[in-house]
Amino acid sequence: MHRIKPEMRVVFILLLLLFAGFLFLPLIVLFIRSFETGQGFSFSNYAAVWKEQDIIGAAWNSVKVSAAAAVIATVLGFILAYSIHCTKIYRPIKGVLKTAIIMPMLLPTITYGFAIMYSFGNQGLITKLFGRNLFEIYGFNGLLTGYVIYTLPPAFLLIHNAFGYIDKKFIIVSRLMGDGTARSFTNTILRPLAGALGGAFVLSFILSFTDFGIPASVGGTYPVIAAQLYQVMLGSIPDFNQGAVIAVLMLVPAVFGIWLLHYLEKLNFHYDKITGIELPEHRIRDAAFGIISFAIVLGLLSIFAVMFIAPFMNSFPYDLRFTFKHVSDVFTSGDLTGVYKNSLWVALLTSLFGTLIAYGSALLNVRTKLRARGTTDIVSMITNTVPGMVLGISYLLLFNDSSLKGTFAIIVLCNIVHLFTTPYLMAKNSLSKINPSWETTGELLGDSWFKTVYRVVLPNSVSTVLEMFSYYFINSMVTISGIIFLVSAQTSVVASKIKELQHFAKFNEIFVLSLLIFCTNLVVKAACDWMQRRRAVR
Repeated sequence: MHRIKPEMRVVFILLLLLFAGFLFLPLIVLFIRSFETGQGFSFSNYAAVWKEQDIIGAAWNSVKVSAAAAVIATVLGFILAYSIHCTKIYRPIKGVLKTAIIMPMLLPTITYGFAIMYSFGNQGLITKLFGRNLFEIYGFNGLLTGYVIYTLPPAFLLIHNAFGYIDKKFIIVSRLMGDGTARSFTNTILRPLAGALGGAFVLSFILSFTDFGIPASVGGTYPVIAAQLYQVMLGSIPDFNQGAVIAVLMLVPAVFGIWLLHYLEKLNFHYDKITGIELPEHRIRDAAFGIISFAIVLGLLSIFAVMFIAPFMNSFPYDLRFTFKHVSDVFTSGDLTGVYKNSLWVALLTSLFGTLIAYGSALLNVRTKLRARGTTDIVSMITNTVPGMVLGISYLLLFNDSSLKGTFAIIVLCNIVHLFTTPYLMAKNSLSKINPSWETTGELLGDSWFKTVYRVVLPNSVSTVLEMFSYYFINSMVTISGIIFLVSAQTSVVASKIKELQHFAKFNEIFVLSLLIFCTNLVVKAACDWMQRRRAVR
């Protein structure tokens, strides 16, 4: 590798200052605030919270419903991934399954709850189709349904990616050696996937445990820790010290989850070479998994079907005459279109600066010999651990009396830090595969480091940059947990506006705004995918 240049150190120092000011310092302030009392510093805040049966009960409720959702999401994600990789289902159907399963990721989680209400409520679309209520939607059942919808796509993507590294040759060899179906399945599928399956469970659990959007709409009288934190911080009498304690306690399952992920890495298999062999056709297996997978995806999408119907009905479900009135009302409302523009503005700024920061961090980690470059890995691990609500509260406590309060800047910075891990790992993985001698060659030709990166490294990782941009943009459009404590009347975004509209039961406006987010994210995702394919053809 090339020698260390001054510009590398300057960029690295700037990145360290950014994360020091907007990750480490806010979390330190949060931790200190959790011990702060009127008489100084003590454990009395923690003791008080421990005596609060409501908060302890809410935490236990969160653990139960999150664990149940994580198990279901992991099992369903595995079935879908197995159907795609280990069956002879018609190839276009596999493509439809892969595309359809990620659709919920293009919507805010708070919308999931309203879709569940309009699908399974007393007058819901699915309720009418079945002729009766299938289950009580408020409380545990509604939360479980929402969490499974929320966590199934990322769980599937994780398992789907791991399946790509399984050598199917061993499945065939196992059967030829006389292994029974169960033994062969366990040794050649489940054991190599143990790490990924555990990772999918942990990811699903943490996402469910820390989500605020779904409890905000269908939580009912079943309290969970995220809703309790919101009430403590934004209730009639905010208690910042108690809120800080709850936020710190919310870190415990996340930290345990990260530790478990590291432990599960030991279970991962590594093949010297993966053969491209295809499994033979098995009609019963293929038909069974095809039907089950189709049913999973159909069930998932059917919950959101009402979102594409209700806004175009005069008064769903009572007056089913077609109308564009609700859509036109949103577009003629300066308040609602202004909120949508705010979301676009925040998502665009987050994508541009977030991609630049994540790519720069990965570049310094992988392509230089800076001594402290491993710091970016630590940052990545912490941002992966800290829930959005916890980071949002940390910002509120630190910047409450600063000029950043109530600005777009603080929302963008929170999004960049909160969403940093995945884009950073994307860039790190891509850059590590690029020829390490290119910078040395550029140096010999007299190019500066910046020039070499711009002319050589960047063009060879454009596909990854587009993927990073897409990830930042889509997640910035749908996130609510991280920004719910930071938005003001002037900087309100669609996800936070939906929470406000809920109080006035304006569900048509909620669905129209949700459709706007969905269509916007779909266009951005499709555009980035198209540009990636175009570069791949060249």
